Amino acid sequence: MPLPFLTADRDLETGAAETAALPHDEPDHWRRPYRPGPWRVGAAAVFLLLASFVLLSAMIIAMAGSLPGAAACAAVGALMIALALRLLRVGLWVSARGLRQVNLLRTATEPWSAIAAVRTRQQPVRWLGLPRTVQGQALIIERTQGEPLRTLITDHNGDFLSRPEAFERAADVLEAWAAEHRG
Repeated sequence: MPLPFLTADRDLETGAAETAALPHDEPDHWRRPYRPGPWRVGAAAVFLLLASFVLLSAMIIAMAGSLPGAAACAAVGALMIALALRLLRVGLWVSARGLRQVNLLRTATEPWSAIAAVRTRQQPVRWLGLPRTVQGQALIIERTQGEPLRTLITDHNGDFLSRPEAFERAADVLEAWAAEHRG
């Protein structure tokens, strides 16, 4: 019996999910033109799991009668949940208005008129955001004035590690958005 609400499963069975880029029917909404990778999703899941243990311990501490300790544990748990959700949002987001670079603690938005070029380049890149560098590809976003944006998308980051074709697809989509909207 076909279930139409299982579109992700149906796409994986047919192989269409690997070849088709994500749709962008509404260009005014901010969207990430690629899917978050397994490393990023796994790290967020670990933070959420740890947060559940911390919140459970906050409940146990509250039942034991120590409300300040329970409040501190609940605050740490809420902070871990916020960190996990922010970790899932890290990346490049595009709309008709411009390009938004979301970091863990900061967000920078550039209008398309301020973007000079979007291209890939071979260079040393950080492996999963750690200090260790390896040779790889990075998506470079050059501004018309000033320094280029901080490199956020590489083929060795949490979204594209061991998925080079997904990196190529994402880079092509971002270059196409830049070419279309820079005008």
